Amino acid sequence: MKTTPSIPLMVILMMFPQIVETLYSPALPHIAAGFDVPLALAGQTLSIYFLAFAFGVVCWGILCDHLGRRRTMLLGLGLYGIAAFAALWAPSFQWLLAMRALSAFGAAVGSVVTQTMLRDSFDGTALAKVFAYMGMGIAISPVVGMLSGGLLTSLGGYPAVFFTLSLMAVLLYAVCLLRLPETRPATMQPLPLWALAKRLATDGNIWHNALLVAGFNVLLFSYYLQGPFVFQRLGLSTQAFGYSGIALAIGTLVGSAINKTLLQRGASQPRLLRLASLLALVGAVGVYLSETHLGFLLPMVLIVAAFGIAIPNILSQALVEYRDQAGAAGALFGLLYYLLIALGLAMVSLAEQLGGPLLITSLLLSLAIGRKQFVEMVR
Repeated sequence: MKTTPSIPLMVILMMFPQIVETLYSPALPHIAAGFDVPLALAGQTLSIYFLAFAFGVVCWGILCDHLGRRRTMLLGLGLYGIAAFAALWAPSFQWLLAMRALSAFGAAVGSVVTQTMLRDSFDGTALAKVFAYMGMGIAISPVVGMLSGGLLTSLGGYPAVFFTLSLMAVLLYAVCLLRLPETRPATMQPLPLWALAKRLATDGNIWHNALLVAGFNVLLFSYYLQGPFVFQRLGLSTQAFGYSGIALAIGTLVGSAINKTLLQRGASQPRLLRLASLLALVGAVGVYLSETHLGFLLPMVLIVAAFGIAIPNILSQALVEYRDQAGAAGALFGLLYYLLIALGLAMVSLAEQLGGPLLITSLLLSLAIGRKQFVEMVR
């Protein structure tokens, strides 16, 4: 009989990669000062994280089709823990970059294997509802990370952050060792990876969904990349940046409530994506116009709400045609959108501002969603 995984544990595993990254975000100015590197270079650690994360998604997604979901999850969490602990003793900025890349590679297991386990265990409307819970977790996790990271940085600088990351890895590994079931179908027969990759590469829907996932993530993570420096320019502390997560938590709750209500009323994915793109665009315009004072947090709430609406609806539908190879398909799909996220964040780090990148990204998302839905309407 197929074992259904615990939904709370699945939510925690989905939250894990974003918590560990955004917990690190408030420490960026301290890292720049501690290793005597420019702020822009310290910010590049975020794009490096996503680049390594993308290749981790491929590795763990393919392995979980061959080794099983549980064993792969434990391997990835173990690797993350080793890298996080090694970062605590980094003698140079180059060593820190290497350990950040390795930890990102390991943390990717929380994203791709968790999604694969959910696709093993649920389908149709049930899967959409489960992904709605995952979306709530994904949207809340950066808030948890920011608040914790701001407090830890103010108490013990970036070493306190790295120690906490190591401890989290140990605790989560122990919980999974005791509680995580195996969900891989017993009759599963993975097809050749090259054939699957070719099929995905020629699937227009895959490219469209990858662009949407990447775009909404760039909107969200631009804040965690540029936010500490915006607060610094406003003369505010790192801890204040961490507390700004409270405002984003409001956006998370609003977005989750809207998404849940509209799903219960039978709202379609196109309608929900149109709503998300509108909220993101209005929020981006607001941030662009108000970045020179703390009021920019109010329109950021709209962007977080848009993320909470869009991401679960995109992820729950993106791979419905690839259930026969859920792990490998999820890996290649994840590689595509994480590479796009890494590219987007690298460009954001060069901009050294927040409003401009948000405005450009939200406009591109609106155009992509509008064009796709117009094409489907006239067919």
